[in-house]
Amino acid sequence: MKKIDVFDSTLRDGAQGEGVSFSVEDKLAIARALDRAGVDYIEAGNPHSNPKDEEFFRRAAGELRLSHARLVAFGSTRRRDSSAGEDKNVAALLETGTACVAVFGKASEWQAREVLGTTPEENLRMIADTVAYLAEAGRRVFFDAEHFFDGYKHNPLYAMQALKAAADAGACKLILCDTNGGCFPDEIRAITAEAVRAFPGKIGIHCHNDTGCAVADTLAAVKAGADHVQGTYIGFGERCGNTNLSTVIADLQLKLGFQCVPADCIARMTGAARIISEISNVRLSHSMPYVGKSAFAHKGGMHVDGVKKNPSAFEHVDPAAVGNHRQILLSEVSGRSALIAKISEVVPGLTKDSPELETLVGELKELEFQGYQFEAATASFEMVVLKELGRFRPFFALELFRIIGEQDSADRHMASAMVKVRVGDRYEITADEGDGPVHALDRALRKALEVFYPNLAGVRLIDYKVRVMDTGKATAAMVRVLIESSDGENAWTTVGVSTDIINASIRALVDSMEYKLYRDSLKREAP
Repeated sequence: MKKIDVFDSTLRDGAQGEGVSFSVEDKLAIARALDRAGVDYIEAGNPHSNPKDEEFFRRAAGELRLSHARLVAFGSTRRRDSSAGEDKNVAALLETGTACVAVFGKASEWQAREVLGTTPEENLRMIADTVAYLAEAGRRVFFDAEHFFDGYKHNPLYAMQALKAAADAGACKLILCDTNGGCFPDEIRAITAEAVRAFPGKIGIHCHNDTGCAVADTLAAVKAGADHVQGTYIGFGERCGNTNLSTVIADLQLKLGFQCVPADCIARMTGAARIISEISNVRLSHSMPYVGKSAFAHKGGMHVDGVKKNPSAFEHVDPAAVGNHRQILLSEVSGRSALIAKISEVVPGLTKDSPELETLVGELKELEFQGYQFEAATASFEMVVLKELGRFRPFFALELFRIIGEQDSADRHMASAMVKVRVGDRYEITADEGDGPVHALDRALRKALEVFYPNLAGVRLIDYKVRVMDTGKATAAMVRVLIESSDGENAWTTVGVSTDIINASIRALVDSMEYKLYRDSLKREAP
């Protein structure tokens, strides 16, 4: 199996995504997650660009213990008409103490003239001087050939000269960058093949997703001979994002026979993706290949029946191979067989002839008639099944709750909530504030329950949806509330229905907490 190096730039490229802001603690936690996921290199930021990255490298040197990955400091070539030894950016790269550094420089004649404002000749000297200076200092240097593909299409000779300048100066890898993200796979493959012929064993690929082709472009480059891939683990980054490494790793290792990460790390992919999503406060798309919640979800009756007979009928890989799991979705198109299959996932051993099944199916249909929908709210579905079959012991009872909403003269909306919960024969009364009634309820309920169950401290609400089901009844209409919660490793969705939006919300919140406590109890009981 040919080895493909995996170079993750979540901590730098990912930080440039809209709405993303990492603390130093966030970056350290993500680096640990990436290391457990088996990536080879973690590009951790530009130590000269901001104090946060400088602080990260300082703390990483003393605190971060990586078992597999190597940290990489990132920076630019020296300034024009100066020397590498005098450049503060270059000095900052050395001061991090990382054995590996990544340096970007223009591989486009047009970019050198119009953006850098220098001559093409001086740009080549900037590349060569910087790489040589760092290599002579004992660093392993990755040269990011910025705008390489656009530069090649404009002036192929100059783009190749930029690569040669870096290679001759001691760069270990030459990374071809589709910086604008505008190239298609056939272009990437043809141009990468030329670079591989000129610099065998040295070519890597770095793509952006502006045409939606970053993963396809990366695969095309590998097929053309590149042996080093760059991207962010779940694809987020500036503009439309970067190559999604979780997809590329699985494609290359499970489908194309390359080795990207250690064999035992491939099953950690889904967990790593969810941890990074949680820390980054970026919602993991349900439809993301391999690691998304819906990646192995089946809804149509014929599909469900086919998967029951042979999973390969509608699944291209085993969900467990990437740490994910199969979902049977329940809806009007699922059919009775899908319902039975879903119930048997929760309570193994039940068959279509089990006497309890008829009662349970009737209860589920009644709930759906009332407005409950279990297609997305699989956690609530599991709770209904367990309760109806007598397999669930309640962890707490919500005795009462009270909401107070207010608005001051500055048009600020605030809410406070008081809840009373009972666990066994003990009671806890707690209050808290929030940005709205549901937020306040969530905080108050969590605070009360954490007295008894400290493991709930890591749970947070990550999505909240409300749907009015009978608009003809106006404000008296039935509403359905879907709440998605996460503990940083797993995510689950619960549902509540009522003519009162607060009531529907509290039902979904209670289900969410009960589900977390139930799943944790199963882990403790496992041998």
